[in-house]
Amino acid sequence: MRTLRKAVTVGVVAALATFGVAACGGDSGSTGGGGGGGEINVSMTSFPDYVDPQLSYTVQGWEVLYNAYTPLLTYRHAKGQDGTKVVPALAEAMPDISPDGKTYKLKLRPNMKYSDGTPIKASDFTYAIQRLFKANSGGSVFFNGIVGATDYADGKAPTISGITTDDATGDITIALTDASGTFENVLALMFAAPVPPSTPLDKDATNTPPPSSGPFMISKVDAPQSLTMVRNPNFKTVKDAGATEVADAQVDKITVTQNKSNSAQVTGVEQNTIDFMADPPDADRLAEVKAKFGDRFRLDESINTYYFFMNNKKAPFNDIRVRQAINYAIDPEALNRVFGGRLHPTQQILPPGMPGYEEYHPYPYDLAKAKALLAQANPADKDITVWTDDEPERKRIGEYYHDLLTQLGFNATLKVVAGNVYFATIGNTSTADLDTGFVDWFQDYPHPDDFFRPLLNGANILPTNNSNYSQVAIPQNDATMDRLSKVQLSDDVEKQYAALDKAYMDQAVWAPYGNEERSTFVSDRIDFDKTSPHLVFTQDFSAFALK
Repeated sequence: MRTLRKAVTVGVVAALATFGVAACGGDSGSTGGGGGGGEINVSMTSFPDYVDPQLSYTVQGWEVLYNAYTPLLTYRHAKGQDGTKVVPALAEAMPDISPDGKTYKLKLRPNMKYSDGTPIKASDFTYAIQRLFKANSGGSVFFNGIVGATDYADGKAPTISGITTDDATGDITIALTDASGTFENVLALMFAAPVPPSTPLDKDATNTPPPSSGPFMISKVDAPQSLTMVRNPNFKTVKDAGATEVADAQVDKITVTQNKSNSAQVTGVEQNTIDFMADPPDADRLAEVKAKFGDRFRLDESINTYYFFMNNKKAPFNDIRVRQAINYAIDPEALNRVFGGRLHPTQQILPPGMPGYEEYHPYPYDLAKAKALLAQANPADKDITVWTDDEPERKRIGEYYHDLLTQLGFNATLKVVAGNVYFATIGNTSTADLDTGFVDWFQDYPHPDDFFRPLLNGANILPTNNSNYSQVAIPQNDATMDRLSKVQLSDDVEKQYAALDKAYMDQAVWAPYGNEERSTFVSDRIDFDKTSPHLVFTQDFSAFALK
């Protein structure tokens, strides 16, 4: 994911109306045995891009939806590396994989119900994958390897032939075109969470989110201002079916509200009017929070890379000398100061903690060298639009980058876009003047493929919902990426991913500059020891409990 990931249709979330969802078909007291109770409120600087498991692709969205939509497999509800372990969820067990690695067989647990009382069926998994393609989800790139998926996406087939299900037995069989070293990870993403066929096939469901299969359900949305999560009245059916790895809710209700003022959020948590702020305190408040509230604040490990995309397909960034110059000109320490010391400098794609990471510094800060390269390149087109979003830190990053490009002799224009639609905007390749700008990428799953396939594979330059923001297409590297994705990780494979990282950075396809530490900061009402930062979903809302 990203702190703000991409979305599908620009502006659609902002137009959605307030709605309420009434749970039916279950006893409101039968919630699966969660503890505690009570109500809490959470503040986010940007609203989730979508309240829809097949479409959401931001950290904000995934934090909310992790505990509302449960896939066949899931990531364990645990801190640290334990949280990156894939475990059975709606499926009875981990998949039975054929010797050639191309066929996955799973069985849905019996007698489970969604929050509205609708039975959860094996065919709902097929429907979820179909939605990915029909709604142009960014998550569709992870499922292209299913037999028949591309034909279905292209309108050449009415179904995805590689998925067969039996609602009577719960059997699910998935045929892949090639063996995959990542498919279990992919099955554990919310993109693959079953949803009933009452969910719109080709449209965003934020206005009326699908019924839930997790400990919480989404009961109200007023996008892009607020949403409400309450206990799923039918979650007991999931737990009774044996889904022990799916966590219980510890509170009865969570209200999530957008607040564009980071400082106001900090003050709210300090004064116990906000129970959790999803974003770290800004640099000008961070020292204060550390000094005064160390008993309810900490910095958390996170697997991410912050970088500036550069459109490799158009001038001036189609010249490697210009791209290299930008890399040399960026001062990672200056950007670290924007984050109050939470941004660890980097000059490569893979972040620390990701398999295949080998430290590499191809472009040490050297402004004179940057200017010399630009003099050699002498780009004719010096009019550049710099893109960023309106979250305070990201806006300051954009301002730094704009000023740097101006200093280097470009005619730079800064374009600031609302955070909840930012990635939809830069992910639409028809958007005018997509030259360069801010991107962050947080791991979707703990495998280096996640930092290459969505972001750098030429086959994944999509007209909308695009994540290959630099529009990179290097056939030799694509072939290496595709080959590595078919095998399991090993020391040798990790070394090949490290070499791939170096190969891309030698071409200066991006300008990476940092890996961010996230944070947990809660009110005095919250049991701080029970909070659970998560390496895939950033923060596990199921762990929030009142003292």
